[in-house]
Amino acid sequence: MKTGIATVSISGNLEEKIEAIAAAGFTGIEIFEQDFIADIRSPAAVGRRIRESGLEVMLFQPFRDFEGLPKALRAKAFERAERKFDVMQELGCELMLICSSVHPEALGGIDRAAADFAALGELAAKRGLRVGYEALAWGRHVNDHRDAWEIVRRADHPNVGLILDSFHTLGRGIDPETIRRIPGDKIFFVQLADAPLIDMDLLYWSRHFRNMPGEGDLAVTDFMRAVMATGYAGPVSLEIFNDQFRGGSPETIARDGYRSLISLMDEVRRQEPEAGVQDLPALPAPVPVRDTAFIEFAAQGEGLEKLEGLLSSLGFRRTGRHVSKAVTLWQQGDIRIVLNAETTGHAANAWNVRGTTICDIGLSVSSAADTVTRAEALGAKPFSQPLGPGEMPIPAIRGLGGSVMHFIDEGALSDVWDVEFLPEGEAAAEAGLTRVDHIAQTMSYDEMLSWSLFWTTLFDMEKAPMVDVVDPDGLIRSRAIAAPGGEVRITLNGAETHKTLAGSFLAEGLGATIQHVALATEDIFATAEALKAKGFEALPLSPNYFDDLAARFDLAPEMLEKMRAASILYDADEQGEFFQLYSKPFAGQMFFEIVERRGGYAGYGAPNAPFRIAALKRLQPPKGMPAIQKT
Repeated sequence: MKTGIATVSISGNLEEKIEAIAAAGFTGIEIFEQDFIADIRSPAAVGRRIRESGLEVMLFQPFRDFEGLPKALRAKAFERAERKFDVMQELGCELMLICSSVHPEALGGIDRAAADFAALGELAAKRGLRVGYEALAWGRHVNDHRDAWEIVRRADHPNVGLILDSFHTLGRGIDPETIRRIPGDKIFFVQLADAPLIDMDLLYWSRHFRNMPGEGDLAVTDFMRAVMATGYAGPVSLEIFNDQFRGGSPETIARDGYRSLISLMDEVRRQEPEAGVQDLPALPAPVPVRDTAFIEFAAQGEGLEKLEGLLSSLGFRRTGRHVSKAVTLWQQGDIRIVLNAETTGHAANAWNVRGTTICDIGLSVSSAADTVTRAEALGAKPFSQPLGPGEMPIPAIRGLGGSVMHFIDEGALSDVWDVEFLPEGEAAAEAGLTRVDHIAQTMSYDEMLSWSLFWTTLFDMEKAPMVDVVDPDGLIRSRAIAAPGGEVRITLNGAETHKTLAGSFLAEGLGATIQHVALATEDIFATAEALKAKGFEALPLSPNYFDDLAARFDLAPEMLEKMRAASILYDADEQGEFFQLYSKPFAGQMFFEIVERRGGYAGYGAPNAPFRIAALKRLQPPKGMPAIQKT
């Protein structure tokens, strides 16, 4: 299967785009005319450079306002086409995209347009070239792929075919099943783009808000299933217009594009096996995740001592010491927290950069080997470091933001805790914490789509709609990613400014990603009492919060008073109730959250976020004072 991406999809000059596209693993490239015109090199030189990078020049685009023009304008359109054919031949590109006309003087009529394309097909054939016709969603007379196909059918020329774009079909709400009636050999090229569902002008929506397949809300998989069912065997390419991508890293956007494309076609192959997706590497299915196996902190010196004290106050006890490293294991319920005080290796590097930080998370998965295989096929890099005495090789990858993820399954890997750690410590009264409820990852808002795509293409997880969280100093965009049964939950918090709590965590933590971990309990009031007895200090809340709760919810006065005394926040929906308790910040701006879910509540207490953020900010050092140390 040939995979491509249009140069307009990523930032940078043409050379930077070529390098990023080649490095990401694509087969070919669509040359967007503006990128070519802005480059100083000749068409022949650009073509050579692309081929030297291992890419094919798949498509030259766009050629606008061609069909249905009155006589003088028609002659000019054919003259323009001949000039572009000259460029294509120098580039070494044999296919040109012609989008349906938006010219104010363009005339309608299927037969008129078909005659224009039949004539152009003759000119293209003489040069060994082909032309493809695409229906723009806002075309003057043709804005539906069914009409474009009828024009191509009536043109009846072997060098004239159809180009399909998922946005133009799905953005107009056209049923993609209608594509199945088109002969696959008459589809010359397929372009893909997703988009969030936004009620706005089609042209503006298309030019500013497209994103990678899987990052939006359009039925791109259904579209591509229909395309492949026709017998289509040509390139599958991305054409993304997105303001955010235009200012992003070319390498990151290109890698995201490749990941999304391979994941999409893998899903198409699973749902439409008779379609025969060609030359796609065999991939394991998106991997089911069972729970969070461990959370590993890098911590040394005074910061390590403080973290140990905090864990003790949370009811954790040290249950093991690594057989060969300065690493300890702390447990409560099914929660494992690893404290790594090594002075070499990944954890040490993370500590040197960020101080006390979460440097690694482990996930329990159905198959560790399948997880790494799928991750690498989607562009992730494997992670390993030299094994010390008594250590087991646990499969791992590098995540985003410098993170590392290890994978443990039910095979021999599940014995790692008995093999690598010597038991120590005495039994101690726990506080009722049972498991990791969710992990909150923080990134810049521009990176949120990358993180979302990473989780949903690698694992069997689904994304929730994005919500806005109000910070006293700005806005945070938040999105939850969760396994179908909630076994593993991730919240992604995108910061638009360093003034917000999330933004300052990123800035002062030099890109640290996990800001807080939420731990579950089955009785938050009993847990709060146990924590208080252990010296745990809860995050103090404004009294106004509880006064407002009494007005918004029908809570028993005695329950409300218990919540006030223990600084417990509350939310409810039609499915159930949610209780939250926070620690004071540690190691700068990290914190723990304790939650109890009742009924079918599946959210994260979003209405409480502004009050939690305000409470955390009240404990920050005054502005201008350093907030992060190596603790």
